[in-house]
Amino acid sequence: MYRIGVDVGGTNTDGVILKIGSASTPDVVAFHKTETTQDVTTGIELAVRRVLDQLSQTTPDELQRILSLTIGTTHFVNAVVQLDASKLSKVAVLRLAAPYTEECPPFIDFPEDLKLIISGYTAVLKGGLQIDGRPINEIDEGEILQQAQIILQKGLKDIVLVGVYAPLDLTGRNEYKVREILQRELGPTVNIVCSRDVGHIGLLERENASILNASLLRFARTTIRAYKRAMRRLHLSCPLYLTQNDGTVISAKQAAALPIRTFSSGATNSMRGASYLANLDAKEQRQSTLVMDIGGTTTDIGVLLPSGFPRQASAFVEIAGVRTNFSMPDLHSIGLGGGSKVRAGLDGRVSVGPDSVGHYAKAYVFGGQTLTATDIAVRLGVEEIGDRNKLQDLDEALVIDTQKVIKITLENAIDRMKTSQEDCDLLLVGGGSIVAPTHLKGIRQIIQPNYHTVANAVGAAIAGVSGEVDTVEILQGKSLDEALERIKIIAIERAITAGADKGTVRVVEINVFPIQYVTNQATRIIVRAVGQLASAVTHLKADSDDTEDEHLSDSNEGTHQFVEPISRTPEQVDYIHYRPAIKGHIWNVSEVDLFFIMEGCGVLGTGGGGSPYPIYLICRQILRNGGKLSIVDYESLDENAFVSRGGYMGSPSVTSERIKGGSPLRLVGMELAKYCGVNEYVATLCDEIGGGNGMFSLVTSGAYGIPALDGDLMGRAYPMLNQLLPGSLSYRYRLIPCGLSDGDGNVVVRPSYEEDKYVESIMRVVTTEMGSSAALCPPPLEVREARDYGVTRSLSQAWRIGRAIAISRQTNNMNGLPDALLAIQNGKCLFKGKVVHVARRSANKTQEVRAGFTWGEVHIAPLRQEEMEDLAGISEGQDSDMKLVIPFQNENLYAYIVDGSGKQTIIASVPDLITVLDSQSGSHLGTPEYCYGLRVTVIALAGHPLWRTPIGLQTGGPQAFGLDHNYEPIGEYKVPDSVIREYRS
Repeated sequence: MYRIGVDVGGTNTDGVILKIGSASTPDVVAFHKTETTQDVTTGIELAVRRVLDQLSQTTPDELQRILSLTIGTTHFVNAVVQLDASKLSKVAVLRLAAPYTEECPPFIDFPEDLKLIISGYTAVLKGGLQIDGRPINEIDEGEILQQAQIILQKGLKDIVLVGVYAPLDLTGRNEYKVREILQRELGPTVNIVCSRDVGHIGLLERENASILNASLLRFARTTIRAYKRAMRRLHLSCPLYLTQNDGTVISAKQAAALPIRTFSSGATNSMRGASYLANLDAKEQRQSTLVMDIGGTTTDIGVLLPSGFPRQASAFVEIAGVRTNFSMPDLHSIGLGGGSKVRAGLDGRVSVGPDSVGHYAKAYVFGGQTLTATDIAVRLGVEEIGDRNKLQDLDEALVIDTQKVIKITLENAIDRMKTSQEDCDLLLVGGGSIVAPTHLKGIRQIIQPNYHTVANAVGAAIAGVSGEVDTVEILQGKSLDEALERIKIIAIERAITAGADKGTVRVVEINVFPIQYVTNQATRIIVRAVGQLASAVTHLKADSDDTEDEHLSDSNEGTHQFVEPISRTPEQVDYIHYRPAIKGHIWNVSEVDLFFIMEGCGVLGTGGGGSPYPIYLICRQILRNGGKLSIVDYESLDENAFVSRGGYMGSPSVTSERIKGGSPLRLVGMELAKYCGVNEYVATLCDEIGGGNGMFSLVTSGAYGIPALDGDLMGRAYPMLNQLLPGSLSYRYRLIPCGLSDGDGNVVVRPSYEEDKYVESIMRVVTTEMGSSAALCPPPLEVREARDYGVTRSLSQAWRIGRAIAISRQTNNMNGLPDALLAIQNGKCLFKGKVVHVARRSANKTQEVRAGFTWGEVHIAPLRQEEMEDLAGISEGQDSDMKLVIPFQNENLYAYIVDGSGKQTIIASVPDLITVLDSQSGSHLGTPEYCYGLRVTVIALAGHPLWRTPIGLQTGGPQAFGLDHNYEPIGEYKVPDSVIREYRS
């Protein structure tokens, strides 16, 4: 019996036929490479025809013994990336979340040109779940019927349903229930996509993926029909499958409903094919293995886990500027391939790529006029292809230098994907793999199996079937092991239902993520099971349903042309010369200002505080809706007037679904005003400038219609309520009275307390009952109190930090970023290097164990000379034997150097700010993002003088975290320069 696999790459389309049933080694009976055609389908048909011709020459009349045709295609992702309006449909989005998320509507972070093509209608309705599975509120059928009529009137045929925590809805009482109502009302001609079938936890990213998927449905059906017709021309009657991003398959019918699952299947196909060709799947015990696929233009590097499947990307994946969170392999891609152009500069330095001739016909060895990486490989005698005589005049030094550049480039890319410093095995595949050296640093052995040039098509042919569960379990009083066993059974059953052979299904991936800042032990669990594709007989009937719409008109098929985007992307802002809009004493905030402040809040979060990105989106939407956001300095306000303060308490994981807003903060702020006898607020104030809470004074500025005060009450991010400066320094300004609002009209005010710690613990229990996320407002402050017991002009400081990062990116001067930041606030660049180890653990016995806190440490080693893009900017006193270690408790606590003899020297500590930046982009890294291989720059900034007082150190210094070292200031604190004062003229 045989399986056919096809994979479409940017340069070539590869096809193979595998003989099924060989004992231990794969049996490739035919393979062919052809150029990828503009319409893709023609190239696929040609590749299949050529391998069928080879099969018929050896085993005539074997077509009936072909079990399946599996295709890995770029059809669908290309339509999105190219903004092809002829292939993308308008979409209606109904979000089941009210009263939550209304300030962060669908399409909020889409690029404007793509949004104009796809956005048809949006609404936020009742429905959705809390993190513990309780309903936020029940579905209102009358509301759904009303929305159906609106959609009908607008003539929209593609609908997306997105419910808060939809992946937890195992009984289908939210999205599926609404789908039934809409289908009954609108009939079978509409397409309805439920987000729980598309993506994981993370509302915006899952919603975005679902929107892209729905927009592609018409084109997906057209494409599948084209594949079916090509199969009939080839006289193939076997089932048709498409490969998914996770290395498994879906039927053609499923692919027509979920085309987004195929977006990044090519890289996964290469990795799975490499494992199969090297016979790694047959080994009982195996370690993680790197796979490097070198094509004509790019090199993709990924990690095969011991399960034999690719390591998945842990964070969001961006497609055409849109954040999504569906399953995608964790890849590092570089612009180096067999067709990469080789140049020697006037200074003698050699560059290879990233531009490429693509198809190799333009290379010297094939009679072309462009020197490529393939020419260098042939000149070195790696492989005899083309005409080697055409390379006789190549300068020997150029050849050697080019090979060195290629070697260093590949070694750096490999190191970014490794998970430890130990040498590992590397599977080398791809048509451009001849350019790789025979030895690479960090690699124990390079394995290049037979048929490696068509590993991607082999991966498509052998792809299995998966079943996945992504859920949140409340483990309080329960056993994690019992929960895992139950979820494993569900995942296995889903794989069998999807078409896997029952006897081959196994669990290949288990991930357990305790959720921070909750008291009920809520834990996110992801389990994936995979099995081999069952016999073709089982699926012939199911697959025949793929042609159920063959009668539909195909008159437009094959005639799709690129359509110019409806609007152009806004011109790039010149960050160096950008000036904020100051009118009198008011700073009218723009989108550029918001971007700067977001980046700065991330840096000031010192690894914690949650992401400011969703809050940035809400602020930006306020401006785009015609609203205003403004900032005011305390100097222009009556010092006896009152400011409203606050932020959010609870788990950042919850806010990824039940997105925060400014209205709940305003509601509880007004309740507190009544309780405290405050008649009017003149400004809003954020409790902590670090992380997500840092921008909430701007959100509430829009809600109240008053400006945000240029300051905060922490100057950074800290995990505990009692670490707000007013409460730390003075009994009068402690935490009571304070209030909580769940955003659904419920407000709790706590008027008294015995000790600070009870305020923290009691309010966290209430927050858990409110869904593990609630708006919290401590008592109002007078302007003078915010000035004397807080940090002034911290929004200005965040703005300046973000501006420095943006300018460094725009001018390609990331090496100059540390100096730019240290010109804003005194401190020191502590270290530059790469992360070589991350340990996450529970608090030790001497440290107070607090609900949901993450303890750990990150180890950073210097870069080798060949790893550096530029030798400039290494921290003073840093040598190759040093290592920097940063222990953290949500936020980074202190940093110490370990020298060659093992001696430890503390060089920075709380309350000073220790922040880790991505050396390539300059963006902040949160502690959950620390992982091996990241190139990082570590900066320490001086903390506010109030933290250096005896009382301040008691609350926010080393002893507050159970540490036994003394605090030594990193530098003298510099009062931030007011943006309003500088740009007012």
